[in-house]
Order: sequence, then structure tokens, then C-alpha cells
Amino acid sequence: MSEAVVDLNADLGEGYGPYTLGADADMMPIVSSASIACGLHAGDPVIMRRTVREALQHDTAVGAHVGYPDLWGFGRRPVQLSKDELHCFLLYQLGSLEGFLRAEGASMQHVKPHGILYNEAARDESLSTLICDVIHSFDAELILFAPAGSITADVARQKGLRVAEEGFADRGYTPQGTLVPRGQMGAVIEDVRQVSERAAELARGQVLSSDGSLLELKIDTICLHGDTPNAAGFARAIRAELDAAEIEVRPVSTFLKESSSGRRHS
Repeated sequence: MSEAVVDLNADLGEGYGPYTLGADADMMPIVSSASIACGLHAGDPVIMRRTVREALQHDTAVGAHVGYPDLWGFGRRPVQLSKDELHCFLLYQLGSLEGFLRAEGASMQHVKPHGILYNEAARDESLSTLICDVIHSFDAELILFAPAGSITADVARQKGLRVAEEGFADRGYTPQGTLVPRGQMGAVIEDVRQVSERAAELARGQVLSSDGSLLELKIDTICLHGDTPNAAGFARAIRAELDAAEIEVRPVSTFLKESSSGRRHS
């Protein structure tokens, strides 16, 4: 039995109409979980069904990648919505993906907020509460993907949801455990070998921070960006590194359990 286990996830199905984005076909056989865009920040019904089918062909677990209604900004811009409006937009996205999964005889594993919604919620208790309330009302068995150590993760556990704490092998971390802001030196790591080695470190619960200190992190799933240059090359290198380190890769739903303290037992 392997000494560690981790989920590899990628955000997929993010094209729209005739426009494609990301290396979905190359990424799908490598990852263990796919977060599929639900039509508001990216994706459309045809792409959603195709991506769901591709995931199921590879035994890849499927989750809803939910975001603000912002096709023009790819869900990366602030959108002013009332709480009721945002609740409805999130519920709509969960229902749309569930429809395609049900038609294929499958079920949803997780929910992952996209873009600015993900980042805003990570430091906003009220927004995290709204997201968790929507998920809980839709299906309390769904797993929420959230940044490791974030407010979102804490709120989700308080609401009784299972949480997969997410790490990023291609991003730098501050000594406080937050991502180095984009635009700053060390924010994005582009060396394939370094990224793959960091993925193995994250799977074991630690990684070097920006000041060289060793940062302890609880990581259940590692995000592989499918829309970056040479995404498939990075993904293959990461998977090879994890295999060499005897770190098992499988969907987070197969190993994530919650104890009364909210900690994982694998």
C-alpha cells in the first residue's frame, strides 16, 4: 500500500461554442477529478455533455466548477449580485451539471468555485457561508474544494460538509500559507521538474515557502491548470513524480473521511 494518497484535479470543459480552451483530451486520462464549467463563466450544454462523457470514459470523478455569470471576463472579475441572485446562479449551475450526469447514470463528486468567486470566498466568511448553504441544500454529500487553511474550508466543516483542501504545485506560497500574489516574484513556477517535485511534497503535507522555510499544509487535492502552456506536459511529469514516490492518485471521494475533529483519515 502506498505511503500517501492524493487527488489530482483540473478545471475542464472551459470552451464555449466553437472556441476551445485547455488541453482537456490530454488532461483527462491523467487527473482523478475534473471540475467542469457549468455555462456561466465558460462552457455550454454541448461541451458539458461531451466533457462529462470523456470523464466517465476515464473513470475520472466529476465536479461542478461554479462561477459568477461572466463569460466576457471568464469569471475573473467582480460581479455585483444580491445574495439571493448569487444563490440562484449557483444552484442553477449545480442543477445543470447534475442533469448531464444523471442522463449518463453517474453522480457528482464535488463542487469547486471558480476564479474570483474562489478567491473572494477564501477570505470572506459571509460569501463562504452562502456557497456552503447552496451546496448543503442541493446535496449535503457533495465535497467542497477549498484553498488549504482557508475560511471557506472552516465554514464548510461548520456546516457539516466534507472538504478537500486544495494545493497548487505551480504556485508559490507565503510563510503564512497563502499563495504569493500574481505579479510578484515567485508567484508562478514554470520549471517542470520543480513543479513535479513540489506536487510530491504537497501530497505529503509540506512545501517550501517563498522565504525558504518549510510550510506544513493539509492537502487532499492538487490542482493542475489545464489552460496553461504545456499543461499536459506538466501533468504527465507530476503524475510520473507521484508514481515514483509511491503516492497513490485517486478521486478524493474514495479516501476523504471526516472525524469529529474535522480531520482526514486515509
